[in-house]
Amino acid sequence: MENLSQPKIAKTGFRPAPLMANADDAGMSPADTQRLALERLRGFVDTERFDGTGRLPAERFLASELGVSRRSLRHALDVLEAEGRITRHRGRGTFVTDARLGTQSLVRELAKLNNPVDTLEVRLAIEPPQARLAALRATPGDIDKLFEAAEASRKAKDPLSYEKADAGFHRRVAIAARNPLLIAIFDAVLEIASEGTWRHGRETAHCINRQAEYATAHRRIAVAIANRNPAQAEEAMRLHLNAVQQQLIEHAFPRPQVAE
Repeated sequence: MENLSQPKIAKTGFRPAPLMANADDAGMSPADTQRLALERLRGFVDTERFDGTGRLPAERFLASELGVSRRSLRHALDVLEAEGRITRHRGRGTFVTDARLGTQSLVRELAKLNNPVDTLEVRLAIEPPQARLAALRATPGDIDKLFEAAEASRKAKDPLSYEKADAGFHRRVAIAARNPLLIAIFDAVLEIASEGTWRHGRETAHCINRQAEYATAHRRIAVAIANRNPAQAEEAMRLHLNAVQQQLIEHAFPRPQVAE
């Protein structure tokens, strides 16, 4: 039987200093402090209170500026990274790099010229190599978040929540590949696929009846990345997207019924 349990990830010797809760967070539940940090970080990013390079201040300064604990800030940064609002580069810092800003008209025009089948062909060209890179470059934190995202796709209760969880998993793979240009391309493709006029096609591709199969495929991809097996990660992603593509084609172009 295939072993899809999460492998143990080797940790570095680095240990962060103990975290102290910010005074503003006193008496609040952990969920409330996380929501507060996320709300304030969104406001900070939206008002562009950072330097011309898009680089955010160091964590300790940003936490002080926002009046939240560093633990809550890190959770907020994780959320914005998953959304594509920021990217993190080890040794360089965290940057606001929402590739979707300023490209909305281009996305709308491309959506008119393409369809879900075309988009899946592009994803097949992009995402398997991304999975290969992720197996080579993912941090232990990336890998933990991949397994969390795979589990979220398994637990989704309806087509809309599954669609969101599915997109979240695939973007986590893109993040783990650590290539900003590939992330930007992936975001553009995802934005095109999220156009409202494509909802029927997306729901067909993400058929809730095949949720368990697709969620298992997500976990298989995560395991290959965690095992640092680039060839296996690439092939697992290709097989998964091929299955989604086949599901979509069968519904878009049904075979005629043969009279007996």
